[in-house]
Order: sequence, then structure tokens, then C-alpha cells
Amino acid sequence: AIVSPQPIISQHPEPEKIKHILIGSPKAVIATIQVLHQLGYANVRDWTPLLPTSNPGEVMSILIRSITVQ
Repeated sequence: AIVSPQPIISQHPEPEKIKHILIGSPKAVIATIQVLHQLGYANVRDWTPLLPTSNPGEVMSILIRSITVQ
């Protein structure tokens, strides 16, 4: 009998990238980054430097994390 190969289904899914984007005043973005750090979610230095948006007085910072989705 000929055995055809079966697709390998991993018990450990590949991690997926997820992006968190904070947009607001520099003060609000920095405060939120600090709160997320205090909660143990993300280190302050894991975020991008504050990047200006097209709106005056507004910045953004991005955090990219890898998560496993079941």
C-alpha cells in the first residue's frame, strides 16, 4: 500500500506579531507606557521613541510583541 504524507499539524502554533500603537499628547503616551511597565506588560525601552503624527502636539509610539494564538 502507498502511504501518502499527511500534513504536520504542530501542537505549538507559531507566534504571531501584534502591534500596539499609542497616539496622543507626549505626556499621555509616556504616562501610558509607564503604567504598562508598572503592570509588567512591557518594558519602557520596548516601545519606539515618540514619533510625531500629522496633528500638531500629537505623537505616537509602537510596541511589537509576539504572541501565541491557540
